[in-house]
Amino acid sequence: MDNLKTYYQFVKPYRKLILLTLFIGMIKFAIPLMMPLLMKYVVDDVLLADTLSSAEKLEQLITVVVIGLALFVIVRGPVEYIRQYFAQLVTSKILFDIRNKLYEHIQKLSIKYYQNRKVGEIISRFINDVEQTKSLVEIGLMNIWLDLFTLTIALGIMFYLNWSLTLVAIMILPLYAIAVKILYKRLKVLTKNRSQALAEIQAYLHERIQGIPIIRSFTLEPHEMNQFKSKNRHFLKSALAHTRWNALTFSIINTLTDIAPLLVIGYGGYLAIYEGLSIGALVAFFGYLDRLYSPLRRLVNSSTVLTQSTASLERVIEFMSEPYDLQDAQDAYEIGHVKGKVELRDVKFKYNKDTDWILKQVSLTIEPGSTVALVGASGGGKSSLVSLLPRFYDIQSGSIHIDHHNIQQVTMQSLRKQMGMVLQDNILFSGSVRDNILLGKPGATEEEVLQAARLASAHDFITDLPQGYDTEIGERGVKLSGGQKQRISIARVFLKNPSILILDEATSALDLESEQQIQLSLRKLAENRTTIVVAHRLSTITHADNIVYIQDGKIVEQGTHQQLMQQKGDYAKLYNLQNLNNDKRKPSVYNRS
Repeated sequence: MDNLKTYYQFVKPYRKLILLTLFIGMIKFAIPLMMPLLMKYVVDDVLLADTLSSAEKLEQLITVVVIGLALFVIVRGPVEYIRQYFAQLVTSKILFDIRNKLYEHIQKLSIKYYQNRKVGEIISRFINDVEQTKSLVEIGLMNIWLDLFTLTIALGIMFYLNWSLTLVAIMILPLYAIAVKILYKRLKVLTKNRSQALAEIQAYLHERIQGIPIIRSFTLEPHEMNQFKSKNRHFLKSALAHTRWNALTFSIINTLTDIAPLLVIGYGGYLAIYEGLSIGALVAFFGYLDRLYSPLRRLVNSSTVLTQSTASLERVIEFMSEPYDLQDAQDAYEIGHVKGKVELRDVKFKYNKDTDWILKQVSLTIEPGSTVALVGASGGGKSSLVSLLPRFYDIQSGSIHIDHHNIQQVTMQSLRKQMGMVLQDNILFSGSVRDNILLGKPGATEEEVLQAARLASAHDFITDLPQGYDTEIGERGVKLSGGQKQRISIARVFLKNPSILILDEATSALDLESEQQIQLSLRKLAENRTTIVVAHRLSTITHADNIVYIQDGKIVEQGTHQQLMQQKGDYAKLYNLQNLNNDKRKPSVYNRS
């Protein structure tokens, strides 16, 4: 019931349009209900009338046909078009609103949520399950009421024609109710299982399509085929279980439906023979029997579809109700341009309650405009630390301040506007080069885009592309090299022009030549702004104003390169080890003399 209340919030803005569609539908459904009465009139008052001549019978017959054509062609055709259009219009608008709401919801879910979910399953709920819910409007709010309207009118006319024959005709209705109650409870469970199995296939496909290079390089095709067959077989079992129960439901319902005409033929024939029921009335009654059981069948079919839609709605609402790990405080305020001072005060952080601490009582002050490098062994907490500054995660203890503003007391949007990030694997979106640079500042002028590209040393290679800035780069920028993708990522940060710059392994995935070129762009980008660098190659951060060595979630050393080398501690050991490895000359594997 709560799910339907939530769904009603999307329906509410279109109540008047739905009522108008229902009214038009009542006109459309009422017109066919006149056909059996016309048949009764033709049989009793025209064809079997002893007082009329053949010419008079023909004249009245033509009159009936002309009236019928006027109703069914001139009136019913436009009415049907308008009803169908309005019904689809309402449904499309409601689905439009639901998808907008879901996309807004997706934007607010934390990174932790996505790390624990499969993207394909989220997409399945967003696309497949939302699409399935449209039947709740088309059928639940429109067709069911129109079918009930048809049933009511048909029953009223049938009682008018002969009340006892009507009672015989509806004798099996209680059996319908019992069948629906028993059958559809199980059908709902099977429908939800089928949707979940389909979502699992979609999630699996999404991951494997992205990982095609790995599958090829490890020759995993046979293994992956077996894995997919297993997933597909699970879906097949769920689909067949759903199909079997669905088929059983329809077979029982249709069997019950076929009993009614036989009862009417038997009892109606008796009334015609012994009780004086007219032939026309019997013909009309049989016509209304179809008008009674056709909507009844549709109602039963609607129950099947609505069961599927309700199961999908549960999945949509479940997703829509997913709580936000991170939210602005009720009294959060916006911050404008900041100088870039960053302070961490006794910060403790871990990703989950049952995991170990990633950062342990970390205190660090970064002065405005300075460059600070975070170094240390993998897993020490460097990347975790920088992900706390834009509040991708929240700390459990301590506080983080930007220009003396506690970041948990300011709005996340205004906080993140102060920061620009260049990561090891910067994601580019399908679209043009220009589109991806504009992510730094949507609505920027063409000159601003070009200037950002020049500052990132990207303008020259972009102009050499087939369509220059309008070149389509493919999903995740697959048509570009690693260095080119990184320069576009740097260009969009130049365009954003943040006060605080975060570089998280920004060049570690590049070859040495590309790294040297990108380093020049990054140096330019870091000018006159607070810069926090996470790096493995210590040779790239010797210029930093402060180097912070983090080990096991704690700061164990900090100072300039010269100061740390003089201390001969962990930093100096790691630096000397890296230089020793870099100085070693290894013979080429291709040099076979």
